[in-house]
Amino acid sequence: MGIKIRQADIHDIQAIQNANLHNLPENYLLKYYMYHELSWPQASFVATTYDESSLDEEINEDLKFEDPKGDTAYIRKGEKIVGYVLAKMEDDPEAEDKTPHGHITSLSVMRTYRRMGLADRLMKQALYALCESFDAKYVSLHVRKSNRAALHLYKDTLKFEVSSIEKSYYQDGEDAYAMRKDLVLEELQPHLIDGDQEVDDFEKDLLEDL
Repeated sequence: MGIKIRQADIHDIQAIQNANLHNLPENYLLKYYMYHELSWPQASFVATTYDESSLDEEINEDLKFEDPKGDTAYIRKGEKIVGYVLAKMEDDPEAEDKTPHGHITSLSVMRTYRRMGLADRLMKQALYALCESFDAKYVSLHVRKSNRAALHLYKDTLKFEVSSIEKSYYQDGEDAYAMRKDLVLEELQPHLIDGDQEVDDFEKDLLEDL
């Protein structure tokens, strides 16, 4: 079994929504995920586990796979979504800033797959895609003031900067840090392996550590 980072597609929407509902208090209607995928298909990514034995089987991509155990994280045989990043371009016609820029709507990794660097890798893929595919000059996001793990990722690892504090941004009244990062294509590292996918082979990593 391994983990790969790949571009999200329309078949992943339900599993992405389920991961969001499972992990985060900020939730969205299914049509909002569809809007992202249909409007900016290159911008969002998923982290999935895969079973190598299933890669040898021909899979009809037009058929939805239903896991016999009822696990909605499975989107096709042998492939299970364990994390995602939902990204888009800013499309508010009334926004004062007309500079083309992206926005990270949501980022989440299932609890048992955290501390593996998946959130970092998902974000780097999204940042590269927003810059390369949509010519985004910078990207913005919001994060809860109390979310120390996310703040560490955004500020220390990905080098986002706090632009402002938005009072009572979340429904429960908590403030949010508004953050942004300028994008320069040559400085972004998409970590692409095998074309458009990054593959993490657990067994290979363990053997190399011996």
